[in-house]
Formats: sequence, C-alpha cells, structure tokens
Amino acid sequence: MAKILDITLNGRKRADAVPNNLLLLDYLREVVGLTGTKTGCDGGECGACTVLIDDRPALSCLTLAASVQGHRVDTVESLGRGGHLSAVQRGFHEKLGSQCGYCTPGFIMASVGLLRRNPNPSDTEILDALGSNICRCTGYVKIIEAVKHAAQLQAAGVAP
Repeated sequence: MAKILDITLNGRKRADAVPNNLLLLDYLREVVGLTGTKTGCDGGECGACTVLIDDRPALSCLTLAASVQGHRVDTVESLGRGGHLSAVQRGFHEKLGSQCGYCTPGFIMASVGLLRRNPNPSDTEILDALGSNICRCTGYVKIIEAVKHAAQLQAAGVAP
C-alpha cells in the first residue's frame, strides 16, 4: 500500500507516493536521488545513514519514510551555500576528519545536529553525540578535532 509523503527536504517541500514499508534511506537514495546519505550496515549500527529530522540526528536505515510525514528532513546535500562549505564540512576538511570518506556524511550530519543544539560542546558531549557513528579508518581524534574546529567556525559566523 502507498501513501503520499509530504515533507520538507533540504529546505524544499516535496510530495511523493511511497510504499508504507519504504525506508527513509531508500526514499532519499532511490526516489529522490540524493546519494550523500550512505548505506552502511543496514542495521542501525554504523551511522553512515544519519540525517536530521527536525534538527535531530536519526538513522535513516531504521526509519520508515512514511514516519517523517510533515517533518523537516536534512541530508548532507543541504549543507554549504553558494559554493562555500558549511562550518562542519570545513572542520572535517581542515582538520582531516575523514580518511576513506564513506562514514563522513553521517558524522557530518550528527555533528551538525549537535552544533545546532549546543554551539560549544565539550569533548564528552561530542563523543556522546557521535556515539552512533562508526569509522573503521580513523582513531576518532581527528573527528573530534574537526567538530571542535567547526564549533569555532560557527562562533565566527559560518553556518553549521
């Protein structure tokens, strides 16, 4: 059975017919064509599929598309404006917060969610906010540095 899904996706209103059992991850990648959100474990363990639903990080591989009816969903494609990186994107770039890059969109979105709620997080708060995300390449030190740098950039006026 299908229903009409009305959402605001990356700042734009959308209406699409979606099956009741379609995952948000599959909706974003296959219906909308936004491939920045990555398929990782398909079980909610790695965080590569993290998006923001009303500014709160959520695992799109565990979320039914129909459940975001009427909500705002932001993906990594929503970041940066006019060819300029967002504070979090710059933080990850400038502090070498990614290696292979596969997990990076999920880490970036979890970090954006954190900085929207808490513009000056402690190391412990950063670790807690990124606890649902796994990177198999790094030791997380550079990722934490990237988020701290992004907080400084945001304080200087760069959008998260």
